[in-house]
Amino acid sequence: MATIFIYAGAAFAEIAGCFAVWAWMRQGANALWLLPGLASLGAFAWLLTFAPTDYAGRAYAAYGGVYVAASLVWLWLAEGRKPDIWDLTGAAVVLLGAAVILWAPRAG
Repeated sequence: MATIFIYAGAAFAEIAGCFAVWAWMRQGANALWLLPGLASLGAFAWLLTFAPTDYAGRAYAAYGGVYVAASLVWLWLAEGRKPDIWDLTGAAVVLLGAAVILWAPRAG
């Protein structure tokens, strides 16, 4: 269960950091938004080091599914746009893929 919290925390840290840049570049927010954005992106990278796998590439691949789903939660809660059925279907597919990558039985 801790894996879910690691990936969810990393996802929201990455999304918040990227949104800070988006707000600055696309919405005219003050450049000071970049400071917490940078800190958030640092937290994202740090959190992923706790992923329960010996290989960074596998951790990043599994995280990708969580990122997609978390982005849709951000869309809904932070941007006020409710995900549609296609968003939810896509998220389910990538979460299934992430689960296979992370928890598939492997030899050696």
